[in-house]
Amino acid sequence: MWKVYKASHYIQGELISQHKTEAAARKKAKQEIEHSYTVKEENKKEIVIWLEDKERMAIGVIVKKKKGAKRIRQSKKEK
Repeated sequence: MWKVYKASHYIQGELISQHKTEAAARKKAKQEIEHSYTVKEENKKEIVIWLEDKERMAIGVIVKKKKGAKRIRQSKKEK
């Protein structure tokens, strides 16, 4: 689930909307937040897209949590 946040007095920002696709989240962010640049970062736990203004200050963020690792049952383990 992609979540769009707008910068405010909260740490992460004010939640604007939630979307199933990245394209829909970017479209909503473009409508709600007038940003000039985007920076995409990925790590093990989440994908973060920073929305920045002309001065490269963060004015919003799009976040998606990654799902956990798939686990193999002990009895089904390949040798």
